[in-house]
Amino acid sequence: MVLALNAISIMILVFGVAKAVWDFIRNEGRGLPRLETAKHNNIIKNYLGTYILLGLEILIAADIIESIMNPTLEDILVLAAVVVIRTIISYFLGKEIENTQID
Repeated sequence: MVLALNAISIMILVFGVAKAVWDFIRNEGRGLPRLETAKHNNIIKNYLGTYILLGLEILIAADIIESIMNPTLEDILVLAAVVVIRTIISYFLGKEIENTQID
């Protein structure tokens, strides 16, 4: 199950990056004014951030499941460190997405 969740997370991340790159290339090729292009790129960045957040959340779930299945002290400490790091990244990425959203 942990392997499946890790694979799903990777697929989500790869899909999000591929979509963002495709949208970026299309946006840059449209020949819009710089300000308009920047607005569209900001939207693309926000969408990519949501894929990254979803991937991180799934990775955290996989880590929790793995530590439940192998509850050694070392595994629990590693899980705690990974969860803290990923949670901090998720928090700040979520804040950045929230602060840069265009109405």
